[in-house]
Amino acid sequence: MATAAATSASEAEAEPKAGPTAEGEEDEVKAARTRRKVLSRAVAAATYKAMGPGWDQQEEGVSESDGDEEYAMASSAESSPGEYEWEYDEEEEKNQLEIERLEEQLSINVYDYNCHVDLIRLLRLEGELSKVRMARQKMSEIFPLTEELWLEWLHDEISMALDGLDREHVYDLFEKAVKDYIYMEATFAEYEEWSEDPIPESVIQNYNKALQQLEKYKPYEEALLQAEAPRLAEYQAYIDFEMKIGDPARVQLIFERALVENCLVPDLWIRYSQYLDRQLKVKDLVLSVHNRAVRNCPWTVALWSRYLLAMERHGVDHQVISATFEKALSAGFIQATDYVEIWQAYLDYLRRRVDFKQDSSKELEELRSAFTRALEYLKQEVEERFNESGDPSCMIMQNWARIEARLCNNMQKARELWDSIMTKGNAKYANMWLEYYNLERAHGDTQHCRKALHRAVQCTSDYPEHVCEVLLTMERTEGTLEDWDIAVQKTETRLARVNEQRIKVAEKEAALAQQEEEKAEQRKRARAEKKALKKKKKTRGADKRKAEEDDEKEWGDDEEEQPSKRRRVEDSTPSAGEAQDREPEAGLLGKSVPVDVDPPSKQKERAAALKRDVPKVPHDSSKDSITVFVSNLPYSMSEPDVQLRPLFEACGEVAEIRPIFSNRGDFRGYCYVEFKEEKSALQALELDRKNVEGRPMFVSPCVDKSKNPDFKVFRYSTALEKHKLFVSGLPFSCTKEELEEICKAHGTVKDIRLVTNRAGKPKGLAYVEYESESQASQAVLKMDGMTVKENVIKVAISNPPQRKVPEKPEARRAPGGALVPRQIYGARGKGRTQLSLLPRALQHPGAPAAQAENGPAPRPAVTTSAATEAPKMSNADFAKLLLRK
Repeated sequence: MATAAATSASEAEAEPKAGPTAEGEEDEVKAARTRRKVLSRAVAAATYKAMGPGWDQQEEGVSESDGDEEYAMASSAESSPGEYEWEYDEEEEKNQLEIERLEEQLSINVYDYNCHVDLIRLLRLEGELSKVRMARQKMSEIFPLTEELWLEWLHDEISMALDGLDREHVYDLFEKAVKDYIYMEATFAEYEEWSEDPIPESVIQNYNKALQQLEKYKPYEEALLQAEAPRLAEYQAYIDFEMKIGDPARVQLIFERALVENCLVPDLWIRYSQYLDRQLKVKDLVLSVHNRAVRNCPWTVALWSRYLLAMERHGVDHQVISATFEKALSAGFIQATDYVEIWQAYLDYLRRRVDFKQDSSKELEELRSAFTRALEYLKQEVEERFNESGDPSCMIMQNWARIEARLCNNMQKARELWDSIMTKGNAKYANMWLEYYNLERAHGDTQHCRKALHRAVQCTSDYPEHVCEVLLTMERTEGTLEDWDIAVQKTETRLARVNEQRIKVAEKEAALAQQEEEKAEQRKRARAEKKALKKKKKTRGADKRKAEEDDEKEWGDDEEEQPSKRRRVEDSTPSAGEAQDREPEAGLLGKSVPVDVDPPSKQKERAAALKRDVPKVPHDSSKDSITVFVSNLPYSMSEPDVQLRPLFEACGEVAEIRPIFSNRGDFRGYCYVEFKEEKSALQALELDRKNVEGRPMFVSPCVDKSKNPDFKVFRYSTALEKHKLFVSGLPFSCTKEELEEICKAHGTVKDIRLVTNRAGKPKGLAYVEYESESQASQAVLKMDGMTVKENVIKVAISNPPQRKVPEKPEARRAPGGALVPRQIYGARGKGRTQLSLLPRALQHPGAPAAQAENGPAPRPAVTTSAATEAPKMSNADFAKLLLRK
């Protein structure tokens, strides 16, 4: 047999050779290790051929030819180790290092699914059959194995089964495999082929009966066939249908089928376990489902709480329940409140174990120790991780105080606990004091009730009137005259102080409101004055031009008048022929007047305007469904339509690309891309954030904002995503590949997105998406506070803050009905730092700069009104200036 050959060969090579030298001994050890590896792999390869229904024939022995072939393989490996040493030594060392790393990783985090899979694969590759069996056993205790892993394990065990005991072991494995997932067709087929017993008649009858019932379930089955995995919605509808019919077996079956594809959906496990708890109540089945639920979704605290309740309900041993609770604490919950919930569930269980008729018992001491440990755990472990204990109202301490007061008759301990509760920031809340007061009323005495209410009157800040009323009611019922007088005095003093504080707060709020009104009035007057000044300057400019025209006529009627209206930029640029034929004009006094030559910047603008004579195409809103809007493109693109066409043609046939240019001919950084088909436009949206010449290109649907003013496009989720991490504090030089190398050590990374600004520069932020919530939770524990290139990063579960809703126009109306322009100038008006924040492309185009026909270009006008700019100067104007001197 192959195993026997391996054993004999191993024993033979274990015999020491006589008298080796020191150097020869080292070489011999290495050669022996190589021979063992080759023999192990040869034996493994030979034994795998023995799989199938006839595996048990190995007990009777194999054919001589097979044995000789295996022995020959072993002998050749032993006789010539040098041929294999170079081939396997390096690979073996690499695999051993990786095995050690994976084992160390699992010792830190036993819930790392991928580490288990990789370790089993490497151990199987290296021929470590005993170790791979142990690794599979450990993984099956924590996670349900997939069909592929079960089949691989079964094949290996079948190949090594030599006697009846081994056969029993294989039977047990088949039972475990079927229990992990009832709907395992491949495993069942393998079992059916391997088993010697025929299929029972009852199974065949049930199968035929199921065919008759098929018509009822056909619509749901067809929906499952047509949908794509994981088909959660279709399974939910099917489950609802089965639960209405009420057949427990079929309900269980449809749940199991749904869990094959949705085993990481906690709500599905909760619904399944709840059905079993309330309907079937079969111990083995219920506990098995609860166990699988927490193995598949260990980060969900509700599953652990239900598991503890189910174990208590079915009388599981206390040690087992305590061990399960310890596993829950190490599951890696993602919220501080989850730890409070699991502790509360365990403490409730311990409280139900105590017989409070006895003054002292082992269970009572264990309960008190658990309360103490819970408070320390929340303070040290949870608060250190989440910066909060998760229990701001001290519910655990409140429950402990109630137990001590009501069940243990230990009011002294209850009062100590309530003192501790009040020192944790709860003394200002009336409901906390009234809870303590009610506890004292029920189990304490009047003196402590009065003392509690007196403290409450002094400390409460949210509802002091209510506390004062409770104190006066108690004194009216039970107190003496002296008690009544003290209570009235304290309550009146306290309420008077509260009213004073409220008056001060109201006055402060009124003063702030008055200041805001005054500022608004000042802004209103400033705008009115500015408007009047513009109007005045406009009138003065018109009068000045009229006076100059009159002076011109008086100076000389024979001189040809110059046109008074400014020409447009396009018309003022002379043609090439005019520039050559034009000669310097002789002005008065025989002096040569300078030629009308613009600065180089003006000439460049005119040339660009003439070069870029792009006709304006009106937007056709009927084509919005096949059009996408592309923005944030580089302004330096010389021919955007040509440069972008190959990029978008990959999504479908492009009908037209319409880049938008300014009046000067400059590309404004955005364009419209029209496709032939709607599906091409939808596919083009996937190009959003694609890098184009160093900038992220924004691609969004084409929507008419005048018809849909509230339309917003945001590609990413803004809700809590438990499988995604938000990483901040990254160095700007960190690349996506470097971050992925760091993150993949904690699980399977599906996607990484580095956040950049509009110019494509990194902001030191990133989003990392993992395959499951448990991997993300473990990554937070390991990566938060890590140093990356001398930067300490912060890692948390992705939960973006709520985006602020823009203010409605109706909400911005002033009392008079006019709109307050805060959407333009902000809350404090238009400050100096906001003058240049509005892009020129969005401003109202002003009149083009004036072109001087002679002399230097005039200075820029102070105002933006065209009427206030200085008029053009003619030859006559220059003559007037000279004669006035």
